[in-house]
Amino acid sequence: MAHIHTESLQTEALPAVGFDGKRAAQNRTGLGNYSRFILRGLSRSRQIGKLLVYLPNPDRRDALDGVQDEAGITLRFPARCWHAFRALWRVWGVTHRLKADGVALYHGLTGELPLNIRRARGVKSVVTIHDLIFLRYPRYYKPIDRWIYAYKFRRACRNADRIIAVSECTKRDIVHYFGTSADKIEVIYQGCDERFRQRVPKTILAAVRAHYHLPARYILYVGSIEERKNLILLARALALLSDTDIHVVAVGRHTVEAERIGAFLQANGLDARFHMLNSVPVAHLPAFYQLAELFVYPSRFEGFGIPLLEALCSGTPAIGCTGSCLEEAGGPSSIYVHPDDAQALAGAIHRVLSDATLRARMIADGYDFAQRFEPARLTDQLLGCYRRVLGHATAAHP
Repeated sequence: MAHIHTESLQTEALPAVGFDGKRAAQNRTGLGNYSRFILRGLSRSRQIGKLLVYLPNPDRRDALDGVQDEAGITLRFPARCWHAFRALWRVWGVTHRLKADGVALYHGLTGELPLNIRRARGVKSVVTIHDLIFLRYPRYYKPIDRWIYAYKFRRACRNADRIIAVSECTKRDIVHYFGTSADKIEVIYQGCDERFRQRVPKTILAAVRAHYHLPARYILYVGSIEERKNLILLARALALLSDTDIHVVAVGRHTVEAERIGAFLQANGLDARFHMLNSVPVAHLPAFYQLAELFVYPSRFEGFGIPLLEALCSGTPAIGCTGSCLEEAGGPSSIYVHPDDAQALAGAIHRVLSDATLRARMIADGYDFAQRFEPARLTDQLLGCYRRVLGHATAAHP
């Protein structure tokens, strides 16, 4: 009889859960994608009675992309008296609203919790930490940004009832840099937009190729063009390839690093074969992946590495770099090289492009590996975390 009672609790809807929705509403990449992925998955699970998304600015929610129309999701905004202090409301004033709304659990989706979350009696809290790159590679961040991030993330990890790390690599960093007990941290991976799992019609592929003047054969990179992402390694590898028909298409936000890469390309006569594109809509990215011969992600360090997963879901073989968590996102059948070894990267590219058997195996194995990141599976893991924090009966963590 006790067993029957436990099973019924496993499917019982959870009470109201609140979420920090700032990034979901304002960021179209990275943290915003993660936040929207989580909210959509939880809404479609029908396992939570009410999902309340707290947004500091009602005028800045263009990036929600229909999230507000999902079943069970309600947006909450600051009262008029807070309009001049929206940032303060997010880190302090929202706590009072949580209690008034009957929220049982609050999830800081992007590394932050209200500073006074412990004063919200009866409200449990969970925080997702994506990475601590600002501590591991401080040279990539301004001192004031490092101080702010360290303060917010450390305090959130201390105050949270449970911490979610998006990779084993991030979990190790939380333990190392913050001294947090490993028992307090649960690894729940990220997923990617479902559109990457869908085959793009040939007519759309042709239209995207024509619109962006994509070359017939190219290696794809997706991610911001900044120093940490190490795109210069792919430029150096391209210079070593004997196959002059292969191009590189790099899609992402430009920084001054793009100028440094451009200077290298011009000096080595490669600027006609290396194409850096900005402001490509997410809706067009699946076509970019599916038209590519190969995906290369040479980043020095990531919290997870979503573009690698997008490539596997798209049926595109992938190469990443060692040194962080990319093996967790790309799986055992992708290839990994040292982030400073251009010769090794050029060799890996040549192998994939010239060995049809290897390429086919990487595509098939990569697609199979990507199934472990399906939204329903990750949502179930997250719900299990919530139930444990709230004290509800649940099955063992998968």
